[in-house]
Amino acid sequence: MSGTSLDGVDVVIAKIEGHGRDLRIASCYGDTYPFPSELCDILNAAANQEEIGVAALSQLNVRLAYEYAQKVRHTMKANGDEVRELDLVGCHGQTIRHLPDKVLVADEEISSTLQIGDPATMAQLLGVPVIGDFRLADMACGGQGAPLVPYFDYVVFTHDTESRGCLNIGGVANLTILPPNAQPDQVYGFDTGPGNMIIDVLCRRTLGVPYDEGGRIAKSGTVHEFLLAESLRDPFIVSSPPKSTGREYLSHAFLQRFLDHSKQLSPEDLIATATALTAASVWQSYESFIQPHHSLDRLIVSGGGVHNQTLLEMLRDYFMNKLFPVHIESSNTYGIDADGKEALCFAVLAHETADGIPTSIPSVTGATRAAVLGKLCVP
Repeated sequence: MSGTSLDGVDVVIAKIEGHGRDLRIASCYGDTYPFPSELCDILNAAANQEEIGVAALSQLNVRLAYEYAQKVRHTMKANGDEVRELDLVGCHGQTIRHLPDKVLVADEEISSTLQIGDPATMAQLLGVPVIGDFRLADMACGGQGAPLVPYFDYVVFTHDTESRGCLNIGGVANLTILPPNAQPDQVYGFDTGPGNMIIDVLCRRTLGVPYDEGGRIAKSGTVHEFLLAESLRDPFIVSSPPKSTGREYLSHAFLQRFLDHSKQLSPEDLIATATALTAASVWQSYESFIQPHHSLDRLIVSGGGVHNQTLLEMLRDYFMNKLFPVHIESSNTYGIDADGKEALCFAVLAHETADGIPTSIPSVTGATRAAVLGKLCVP
């Protein structure tokens, strides 16, 4: 898995048995690898530019597959295992464009998404079947193609009596809702808005650092309440689910509106306000679209955002100081590494796809039916 933050590759090696809520993850290990600087620069350019050269994109699609394969080999070797022991690889790839809203193209209304890191190349390099390109099957059924993590949340975190939310804070923040003893058609979820992406961009632009380690910069700043209030009126944040977004919206239109209202704030105040925006947009989404149907008992947080203590404190301020407080904890509490959760998710999705089990959830994506996700490439 490599996500919208473009900070590197997460690899998880897992042993998986069973299906649906009977699925069990018997053991797993993994690691995170930063992208080489040149590759990171090219990926950032491809993800952020309005237009990309076809030749450059074609080359990058294959180059990234080499990077993924190398990191799978390195992870297994570091743990005394060999690639030949693998049965299957699931790879989400790197999102370059996510265009979930239908537009007219040559007299046909379509939506689309593009993830690069060619799974056929990976399969040949590793000598192992690879399942990739997970989103398009859901889009072909009328869905948004994202988020896809809710199926993983459903099989791992559903509880018989508790109403639970699973919040993943990567570049984008997304939320899954699991009513007590939920069936797949009772699960719902959506992207709430920015996760770490706006914070990271501001850290790089204003202070020359890649991210706000531990949330220390945000903690030293003051939240600008007017800027926060204006940002919470963003058309995506206030729109009703199903909905999903990506770098192409958040790092352009959203970021520009944020900066237009910044009124020459200090870097610390800007980053504090961006951090508050992530927490506030999650709370606003919960209050508007979830609480009228399900009051949560517990919110389980994963992704890089769990390391931002200021962000977690802000989330607790929103969710704990209300009439019906929601207990917040990390997915680590449940044996699911907060940094490796999304990579593990695509191992689970690949495992289900190999047995023909649909893993898209129409109540999440808006599709007309559930689909078996991904393309199988064999060596």
